[in-house]
Amino acid sequence: MIIFRKAILIIHGFAGGTYDEEGLDNYLELDRKFDVFSFTLPGHDKTIIKNVTRNDWINKCNEMIDMLINNGYKTIYVIGHSMGGVLACNLASKYKQIKKVVLLAPAFEYLVFDNSKLKVIESASLAPKLFKEYESDTIISRIIKIPIKTIIEFTKLVEENRDCIKDIKVPVLIVHGDKDDIVNYKSSENIKDKFGTSNVSLIKATNINHDIIRSSKVQIVNKIIKKFLKKKIVIKNNYEI
Repeated sequence: MIIFRKAILIIHGFAGGTYDEEGLDNYLELDRKFDVFSFTLPGHDKTIIKNVTRNDWINKCNEMIDMLINNGYKTIYVIGHSMGGVLACNLASKYKQIKKVVLLAPAFEYLVFDNSKLKVIESASLAPKLFKEYESDTIISRIIKIPIKTIIEFTKLVEENRDCIKDIKVPVLIVHGDKDDIVNYKSSENIKDKFGTSNVSLIKATNINHDIIRSSKVQIVNKIIKKFLKKKIVIKNNYEI
């Protein structure tokens, strides 16, 4: 079976779900050239994420790409938010069918880091800011109840996949909010030049936090992503919106 339409796979973030990217999913689905797919990462269909490993997340992503390939898609675009961005890079470093990558606040350096090592005290001090910046019920349901074992799996996933970006040879678009207290904007600046391609564009979303796809600038972010996926031109680097 030969399919001429392009597939887009959207990967949500740690302690998130497909509902986070639902608006982007629907927006891209309106384009007749795209078939858009999203899925729930293992363990994320429950109130408390537990009994799940980083390999479960990676294997599920591999399964989704294999499904698209087996169904005849020759061109696949991957979009990942936060931890989903790390998983998107893992896929793009392995599958030649992935032709473009969109990273939304990719979680390669989360909370507070010093020389890639988590500074626990400083990170903990961010808690009041996070409660103020995000809805408290969201923080409680998504983060506070997560077992330490699962958080360790997340940190190991990030550590083990930092270097995979050097194997990504396709165009990459990074969009990151400069008011992100969960994954600092500087982390995207740090990785921008480490990809295996020079075709990397970093866009700063001013006054936007980690929930970039549900922010006040979601419409312009959606349009930029669509333009990047549809056009052969390179999005202007270091652009601010």
